[in-house]
Amino acid sequence: MKLIRAISPLFAAILILAFGAYSQEGQLSTAQPKSITSQQIIEKFAAKEKEFKEARDHYTFRQDVRVQTLDGDTVNGEYREVFDVTYDNQGRHLENVTYAPQDTLTEIMMSPEDLQDIRHLLPFVLTSDEIPEYDILYIGQQQEDELHCYVFDVAPKKIEAKKRYFQGRIWVDDKDLQIVKTSGKTVPDIRKKSNENLFPKFTTWREQVDGLYWFPAYTKADDTLHFRTGAYQDVHIREIIKYTDYKRFGSKVTVTYEGKEIPKGEQKPDEQKLERIISDQQ
Repeated sequence: MKLIRAISPLFAAILILAFGAYSQEGQLSTAQPKSITSQQIIEKFAAKEKEFKEARDHYTFRQDVRVQTLDGDTVNGEYREVFDVTYDNQGRHLENVTYAPQDTLTEIMMSPEDLQDIRHLLPFVLTSDEIPEYDILYIGQQQEDELHCYVFDVAPKKIEAKKRYFQGRIWVDDKDLQIVKTSGKTVPDIRKKSNENLFPKFTTWREQVDGLYWFPAYTKADDTLHFRTGAYQDVHIREIIKYTDYKRFGSKVTVTYEGKEIPKGEQKPDEQKLERIISDQQ
């Protein structure tokens, strides 16, 4: 988020239900995995993340973005955008904005990096292609609702100019060996004399779609950004992003899971694992 330096104006029922910051999180255990090494877990989840990334490019969905600034508990500015991710007849990615009221933010402004992060890094994906860019450290095991997870800390090995990265913690389901939750922040923050661009800590929860892939479902950030200069130096920010209405696009698209093609008619939701939701406390 870029600071505004002078005071000037500037799946249905929406999951009515939300994930995590309110989910039941167990105590972290430092026990080592049994019958599998931490490196093997990394290799397996990274391979599945690659499948997930490719599969998600064949699903349409709606993304609802809400960014707010707050004075105490009172919202004093908001950026809102709802768009549908779809595809044309050639399979090209399209974003159709369905709702975008006037931006009322006055303390900060949305930057190109913010918009890039919302689209690509808040629904963080760590595939076998990205693994070489990150240090990944096994932390332990933890219960997330009914899921038992392996927990890893993730940080970029180095930061290259004009590239954005994730730094934080990921939770990997010990049955599916897929990432089901991420919590951290996008990096780097940008601090230059004429340009301060800071980014809040966030958590993203996933849900299982078609009984196979853990797709992003809900992201929440609630943080205070500490700017060094400008009219507003401590800005309380809240972000809520919902990803709904996942539908596989086109009858000619081939979607695979663990190397096998999944016939479209045979895909069924895994109802047990979709029970990880509780009342939305937005």
